[in-house]
Amino acid sequence: MLYHLFSYLDATFDIPGAGMFNYISFRAALSVITSLVITLLFGKRIINFLKKKQVGETVRDLGLEGQVQKQGTPTMGGIIILSAILIPTLLFANLTNIYIILILAATVWLGLMGFLDDYIKVFRKNKQGLAGRFKVIGQLVLGVAVGVTMLFSESIVIREKIHEPAAQEITDPGMTRVQASRYFHPEAVKSTKTTIPFIKNNEFDYASLIRWIGPDYRRWAWIVFIPIVVFIIIAVSNGTNLTDGLDGLATGTSAVSAATMGILAWVSGNFIFANYLNIMYLPATGELTIFISAFVGACIGFLWYNAYPAQVFMGDTGSLAIGGVIAVLAIMLRKELLIPILCGIFLVENLSVVMQVTWFKFTKKRYGTGRRILKMAPLHHHYQKQGYHESKIVMRFIIVSVMLAVFSVITLKIR
Repeated sequence: MLYHLFSYLDATFDIPGAGMFNYISFRAALSVITSLVITLLFGKRIINFLKKKQVGETVRDLGLEGQVQKQGTPTMGGIIILSAILIPTLLFANLTNIYIILILAATVWLGLMGFLDDYIKVFRKNKQGLAGRFKVIGQLVLGVAVGVTMLFSESIVIREKIHEPAAQEITDPGMTRVQASRYFHPEAVKSTKTTIPFIKNNEFDYASLIRWIGPDYRRWAWIVFIPIVVFIIIAVSNGTNLTDGLDGLATGTSAVSAATMGILAWVSGNFIFANYLNIMYLPATGELTIFISAFVGACIGFLWYNAYPAQVFMGDTGSLAIGGVIAVLAIMLRKELLIPILCGIFLVENLSVVMQVTWFKFTKKRYGTGRRILKMAPLHHHYQKQGYHESKIVMRFIIVSVMLAVFSVITLKIR
């Protein structure tokens, strides 16, 4: 809103300083500061409100250290995170940008799903919350919406590089915009291409998977593209949900992943850096930096209250939303194949549960007694069972997350 106001003032009245709002870097800085202020100033009031309404966490006894102290800790703290994401984005982002519209819609949709789940648990006293099939249906609806928008919106396009020797030799990031633009095709095109890590000329077109259909195979790209989008959103969203088991774990690792997405959005949306790094140029994606800055600020600000010992839990209101948002960001930036690296913590947490359940069922059927690979799943509880304090587990997981994030960024040049 402020972006549109100051853009109007700058164009109409030429007010000094109003032009600053044309710079993504300036608005991103304002966005992260505003999200931090919202979480730090209003977070405590929201926590007190949740306590007053007796919105306390019911902790299932798993025989883990510290569970007794967590009983009754306010949940649904994801309201704090969502507020600190949505308000700065509405204030400082270009609200006509298709990527901003799509990511805001995804955030609200997943936040409402998580809120409904928490509401059923807390107020209806149903520990199961929203039935799993309804969560999957909700995530499926979002995945279809994202996939259809990516495929058919005329505003979502890419500018492909001109693969000529002269273009490949240009590596100066200080070139002018006019110079840099010569190395991309003048017309933006619709495409189902994505980025493959570690491969030179690292673009892969999902449509090529159905090339066998015939000359018009690109018209049927949705057959493979939409299911892939749905799978990624469901997997990452649920992976974050599983990771939210220790104080600060999901929040900290999500902040690291989102910050990395911010770097990728910045370089992908700028044709000078896109040319220098020899990556896909995605017009208008730079605006996502505003949203991502708010996301990172919200997660860091929430850690003020969520770090051990937690004063509030995010609940599914937060965990379903932040995981799904990271997945949607990766899809929009055509970097979804980086998710196994960037979101390695979420992936391992997911796999630990799948492996544990699968092995238990298999051995029970074969031997009559179920056996376990880990002491407990998800993985962070396994380390708790081994005697590690949860603060140590959280910090080490965040350190690993930072290492994976750095590795994800350098894949832009490692080919």
